[in-house]
Amino acid sequence: MRNVIEMHSHSEQQTREVGRMLGTMLHGGEVVELCGPLGAGKTQLAKGLALGLGVPKDVPVVSPTFVLVREYAGRLTFYHCDAYRLQSADELLALGLEELLERQDAVVAIEWADRFPNALGIVAIRVDLEHEDGSSRRVRITCPDASRSAELDRLLSDSGFDVGGKRKCRK
Repeated sequence: MRNVIEMHSHSEQQTREVGRMLGTMLHGGEVVELCGPLGAGKTQLAKGLALGLGVPKDVPVVSPTFVLVREYAGRLTFYHCDAYRLQSADELLALGLEELLERQDAVVAIEWADRFPNALGIVAIRVDLEHEDGSSRRVRITCPDASRSAELDRLLSDSGFDVGGKRKCRK
């Protein structure tokens, strides 16, 4: 059973804050799949992840669209990957992701991970972002385990995000 938390973000700052809270609860060895259309907030969420992983605020976290993988130092190493320009799962694997995924001192975030579902054969935290109106986004976070989902649900609720009544489980 996988746990799903749904909420709404009404600004880039809120989307970054969701990412920051998610980042604070990661311990290393995790993969975060960032999915959604262009402009949905994947890179903003990754900026928040970086903050939660201890990447200094003055380090610019930018989209890895053209370099494909960026590395950032924090309490855990943060690898920010982008699969948008890739044509196949083989190209995704050629980025050296298998080696990065073995690192227990690192977190890997992959933008456009939904282009190659199951390519890595791993269980990941999945974040789906969808446009609503203006700057509002629907954010759906699917966690691989109930304890992690409960921890994130508590962090978000304590920070004022409206997740009440929207948390549900699916198989």
